[in-house]
Amino acid sequence: MDARILGIHDRAHAAAAARGGVISRRLLRGLGIDRDDVRLQLRHRRWAAHGHWTIATHTGELSDLAQRWRAVWEVGERIAALDGTSALQHAGLERWRDDQIHVSVPHTANTKGVPGVVVHKVRSRPSALLAPGELPVVRPAPAAVRAAHWAVSDRQAALVLVMPVQQRLCTGEQLLEATGVVRGRTRRALIAGVAADVALGAQALGELDFADRCRRHGLPEPSRQVVRNGPRGRVYLDVRWDCGLVVEIDGAGHRWGLAVTDDNLRQNAVALQGDTVLRIDVLGLRIAEEQFMQQVLAAYRHLSGLQAAG
Repeated sequence: MDARILGIHDRAHAAAAARGGVISRRLLRGLGIDRDDVRLQLRHRRWAAHGHWTIATHTGELSDLAQRWRAVWEVGERIAALDGTSALQHAGLERWRDDQIHVSVPHTANTKGVPGVVVHKVRSRPSALLAPGELPVVRPAPAAVRAAHWAVSDRQAALVLVMPVQQRLCTGEQLLEATGVVRGRTRRALIAGVAADVALGAQALGELDFADRCRRHGLPEPSRQVVRNGPRGRVYLDVRWDCGLVVEIDGAGHRWGLAVTDDNLRQNAVALQGDTVLRIDVLGLRIAEEQFMQQVLAAYRHLSGLQAAG
């Protein structure tokens, strides 16, 4: 390899390193590397093309970062931004699997299909929604709201709203604020409700109106905030029926930190006093109300039957 070719390779490789080993043809031109130089590198199989605009300065598999740059370049670097779950994964979201790269573009944009990339047309994407950095990426909170709108089910939508807050990619307050900025076409009420659950925790319980759900499922209205003695003094139960059935409704924060330990101690203390305790999380009431309320109804009928027989 002569000195000029070696220089081309070194310049391109250095510039591509920060992008996961890929570089765009536009950036190559900025380095003084023209199309003939690129064609020569491709012909000798030192580089590989991954679409019209994306060049890898190697011939191996593309890294996650490289795939994200490729998605933006191939869809259109002036219009595309990583969004939804792809933006969350770029920000560090763990334990989420999605083989597609999601990008958003203005709804007026004309785009062509790119293998492995899902293009979402959005009404508005203010620059304030983008995180700092060269790669255009939507910030975690609005990206989570977008992902919830694009989810395949209510269950997946709720999960993708909760996980970024649990993993501290954004706060519950930021998530709630994002619901007022990102206005998708699907499941608006669910997304706003879940965001309130995550941001406000137990404070959102009043909005759920558990007593109304009881009436709709044929249950008498329970007593609220019943006092019992717990391991750390008085315990206020969310709802209780005279038959000895207690339902504890957990806000989103009940699964974080030491809250689980506190809840377990509380539940055990109540059970030792003879009550049956069912736990329902507020997210569950939004996405699996029927299943949870059928369990409550079955428990109420069973315990009422035992009480009558006794």
